[in-house]
Amino acid sequence: MADKVTATPAALALIAEIVADHGPVLFHQSGGCCDGSSPMCYPQGDFLIGDYDVKLGEIGGAPFYISGAQYDVWKHTDLIIDVVPGRGGMFSLDNGRERRFLTRSEICALPPREPE
Repeated sequence: MADKVTATPAALALIAEIVADHGPVLFHQSGGCCDGSSPMCYPQGDFLIGDYDVKLGEIGGAPFYISGAQYDVWKHTDLIIDVVPGRGGMFSLDNGRERRFLTRSEICALPPREPE
């Protein structure tokens, strides 16, 4: 499967920062109630990939997974991982950095705003 996930320059920079602090990481697209649809970032080896999880690709050298059931709903679009101000998910490595990862899709992507 071709990569179905990409990252903005801001996301790649935050990934590099987290990897410098924690070593290699992986992402799992959250579908839970508490963190909404935030991509969760974990140290590699600290998160068990499920038998039905689907690898969408890699961003910043980090593998990116989604549950099979959620993939069935989102398989029609590619995901774009971005960064916005705020706190990451409780167990995600972006928590406490005052920036968090955010999932956008190619269907909902807006063109960059022109400076006012």
